[in-house]
Amino acid sequence: MFLPGNFQAAGIGSLPYLEPGPALDLIFKTTPVIPHWPQLPKRGHQEHFVYQSLAPLVRLGLIKENPGGMPAFTDTDAGWTDRLTDFYSLYLEAEAGDGEALAAFAIPREAGIGFYALLEYLEQKGPSEARFLKGQVAGPITAGLYLTDSAGRSSFYDPQLRDLIVKTTAMQACWQARELGRFNLPVLVFVDDPALAAYGTSTHVALKRDDLLAALAGVVAGIEAGGGLPGAHSCSGVEWPVFFEAGYRILSFDAYNYFTSLQVFASDVAAFIARGGVLAWGIVPTYEQAWEETPATLAAKLQEQVGELARRGVDLERLCRQALVTPSCGTGVLEEDLAEHIYGLMAAVAEIMGR
Repeated sequence: MFLPGNFQAAGIGSLPYLEPGPALDLIFKTTPVIPHWPQLPKRGHQEHFVYQSLAPLVRLGLIKENPGGMPAFTDTDAGWTDRLTDFYSLYLEAEAGDGEALAAFAIPREAGIGFYALLEYLEQKGPSEARFLKGQVAGPITAGLYLTDSAGRSSFYDPQLRDLIVKTTAMQACWQARELGRFNLPVLVFVDDPALAAYGTSTHVALKRDDLLAALAGVVAGIEAGGGLPGAHSCSGVEWPVFFEAGYRILSFDAYNYFTSLQVFASDVAAFIARGGVLAWGIVPTYEQAWEETPATLAAKLQEQVGELARRGVDLERLCRQALVTPSCGTGVLEEDLAEHIYGLMAAVAEIMGR
């Protein structure tokens, strides 16, 4: 599969609408070459990643809701071992190619109405200008640090619970890639994992690089098994080479606020670009500051950043050819007019940069 580039516009995932229709209108207006399915978090807790990405664990009783608190694993409940057996049987069948078992990892319709709306849109109207389709899934590190075991500890530190998260996320991403792949276009599946920023901090000294790398690589394997191209997104400053080493082909980052965190890894970026990797430049801020920016100011900022990486040894021609323009993060918690302004800025910057 070929990869997107030439400063095409692409979205991150979430939008602030309550219904998918206006979201898809905005997506196909501003990102027609790489449309994505819209996550709609304002619809309620069912649009949370636990229900979108980890639904089988909820359905099998391995994760339960805590009224007034965060969902948690049920690892000390009676029947845990039997539930584990059910999960791994289902996973092995899905991994072996059983379509019915893979469908058990689907996003429930009530938890991802935007995904099914995109499928229906494409079935009725066709892909039009689209040359790629984009999906997204919550990353295993973010999920593992957010979800806890029954004692309240982050589940990422428990090898068994971490394995459940990685395998479920991988199969969910595989399912997305196959569903979107029905339209005979290359499919990008982005793994949104801002919690990688916890690595190296004083509050998470027990995080091991090998565990992070293995978790991220496990989801890459699922995406590729579904015929998709793996992308990674983080809206924080992280140790970016972890994503490169895990096998991601596209790196989406907050260029507006965290470019300096990437430039210090210029030699790693150069190697990533030389292998054909793509940088998705999140140059449009996803907060009120966006009202103060124009396409010209953001394009100038992006041009300076591209030039800085070139000055640090990254091939300039490849940087421009292997580039996307995105918002710095999702827009799901914003007001609709601000989200629309951000997507408009993104499309305008992409047009300037692609000339």
